[in-house]
Amino acid sequence: MIFFRLALFIVPLLLAACGSEQNDPYPASERGGNILYSAFTERPKHLDPVQSYSEDEGVFTAQIYEPPLQYHYLKRPYTLVAASAQAVPVPRYFDAQGRELPADAASETIATSVYEISIRPGIRYQPHPAFALNRDGTARYGKLDRESLQGIETIADFPESGSRELVADDYLYEIKRLAHPRLHSPIFGMMAQRIVGLAELGETLQSEAKSLPADTWIDLDRFALKGVTVVDRHTLRIALAGKYPQFVYWLAMPFFAPVPREVDRFYAQPGMAEKNLTLDWYPVGTGPYMLTENNPNSRMVLERNPNFHGETYPCEGEPGDREAGLLADCGKALPLIDKVVFSREKESIPYWNKFLQGYYDASGIASDSFDQAVRFGAGGDVALSDEMRAKGIRLLTSVRASNFYMGFNMLDPVVGGMAPNDRKLRQALSIAIDQEEFISIFMNGRGIAAMGPLPPGIFGHLDGEAGINPVVYDWVDGQAKRKPVDVAKRLLAEAGWPNGRDAKTGEPLVIYLDTTSGGMGDKSRLDWLARQFAKLDIQLVVRSTDFNRFQEKIRKGAVQLYFLGWNADYPDPENFFFLLLGSEGKVAKMGENASNYVNPEYDKLFGQMKDLDNGPRRQALIDRMNRILQDDAPWIFCFYPKSYTLAHSWLYNRKPSDVGHNSLKYQRLDVGERERRRREWNEPVLWPLFAGALALAALLLPALFYYRRRERASART
Repeated sequence: MIFFRLALFIVPLLLAACGSEQNDPYPASERGGNILYSAFTERPKHLDPVQSYSEDEGVFTAQIYEPPLQYHYLKRPYTLVAASAQAVPVPRYFDAQGRELPADAASETIATSVYEISIRPGIRYQPHPAFALNRDGTARYGKLDRESLQGIETIADFPESGSRELVADDYLYEIKRLAHPRLHSPIFGMMAQRIVGLAELGETLQSEAKSLPADTWIDLDRFALKGVTVVDRHTLRIALAGKYPQFVYWLAMPFFAPVPREVDRFYAQPGMAEKNLTLDWYPVGTGPYMLTENNPNSRMVLERNPNFHGETYPCEGEPGDREAGLLADCGKALPLIDKVVFSREKESIPYWNKFLQGYYDASGIASDSFDQAVRFGAGGDVALSDEMRAKGIRLLTSVRASNFYMGFNMLDPVVGGMAPNDRKLRQALSIAIDQEEFISIFMNGRGIAAMGPLPPGIFGHLDGEAGINPVVYDWVDGQAKRKPVDVAKRLLAEAGWPNGRDAKTGEPLVIYLDTTSGGMGDKSRLDWLARQFAKLDIQLVVRSTDFNRFQEKIRKGAVQLYFLGWNADYPDPENFFFLLLGSEGKVAKMGENASNYVNPEYDKLFGQMKDLDNGPRRQALIDRMNRILQDDAPWIFCFYPKSYTLAHSWLYNRKPSDVGHNSLKYQRLDVGERERRRREWNEPVLWPLFAGALALAALLLPALFYYRRRERASART
């Protein structure tokens, strides 16, 4: 009887604990809600648009802020369209005397480019206490101090909030913030060379900051910015020095998102920063979402901005989008999801397991989960595993707007130089290092061997035979085939290094690779690389160091060979080709040209190409520049990385993008299907419970019989 009663008590508890609802990591109040669940691994450092630049921050800032422009969600190559602006601005050009020039004027005649941006009327900010007003129109929370902030820990603790319309002056205020000496915007140096008067404003604000206590708010309205003018309530005019057609791409970045003066002033009050009540912690925007919970060690929550309106899902895309279902929501009001919950996952395995249980709606694929998710066919084609297909999971692939390369220091006497023999040495190494093998072994096939600086999706990149690197590849049977190692050996001999030895002295050729851990620093990768050099009887010596020391050696030109990559700031060929521009030389100019490569013809072509609109003339210049780089070989072109993403069947309208991060507003959920799948995949497994109960009975019954026997024996006595 005792055992029976115990079982009656324990078994229901165990059954309840095994229910699918008890496995759910989210609150019961969220169950069935139109909520997307995602994860983040690194806590964002900056959510203030003047400072935010990293990809993990863009996941949040791109949903909250609304710059003038954005990228079309579906079109490729990437295409700019209006966001808060009414249209993509077309620049007007003026000479040094202020006379307007035609649109096709030569770059050298253009002294000033003027962009006039018209803002859509009726756009409103998210609710926020900075906009709350008293009856007399003064700021409700405009005179706070540490004492009045007692009991206030988050923005939600302020009882009142308000809103107002977006105006052109908010953009002017943010552009001034680029020059703020206490904010350290990463693009100030570049924009100070472009926006008329911004450098002078920076100097003025530096002097002002030195004369004030560190925590004193600087009222930027007191300082003029010559090159930016508010024409009227909804029109802004920006003047740039010379011609810079890539400026429109910057207008799609958070750096040019509006920041209201009253929000900046609100957060600057005493005691705010001590409670993390800052723009870096609680951003304020006009975008489709607002950040309502910020716990970067655990959970971050975006919720629909109730004031967002006027934008609809696109009705056109690129070929294949309609067949993929990406146009089914044409014309629907955005956003399509009410709330987005991000949970922090520091390890990949828990993240992966929760995705398989249906608790995350999409997931990347970590290396240790790749074989479980993806299979490669005999022809190298990629397909989902049977397990993933059975769950209805979809695979989304895209080539990233990134380029990884091994660079030669052109100032080095062994691997540098521009003589024919110097080129042949670099060409031989470009052939011998088998990038396809590297991608297969170390990247699970997640990459494409690079032919030049431009990845797919960037204007100027060509596929097929027209796009191959003829120095390294032949076109055979409709595909690119790497030249045999014998060709590399012949080039090496012509360069003066037959069999990897100096033709004059017999000394072996030794090449030094400088790297950091996390770059090419893993031992297995370096062992593989050494074997590639050994094909040509060349000895590779690896010099590993920490990142700071590596950067110092690059700055001083104290390297022979190095490994780096570049992610596009914006989708324009100029953003890749400038990495090899002579005026960007690292040693001579402290620029981004870490190879210190100089070719006057290339530099001249770059000057012509960078200011042209996309078209046949620009393509012809790009083709010539590519051929020069392939022949001179200042880089060994390695690979363009591929991103592989998995999405559950209930998540719609998901299309990868490397430059437009404001994608959450376009996505849609079938919440009913998600709930059904979660219940199905998380049904309790009962047989271990019953097996445990039998085992427990096997242990308890003998003891029970022994106890009852003793009790009866005692009673007889």
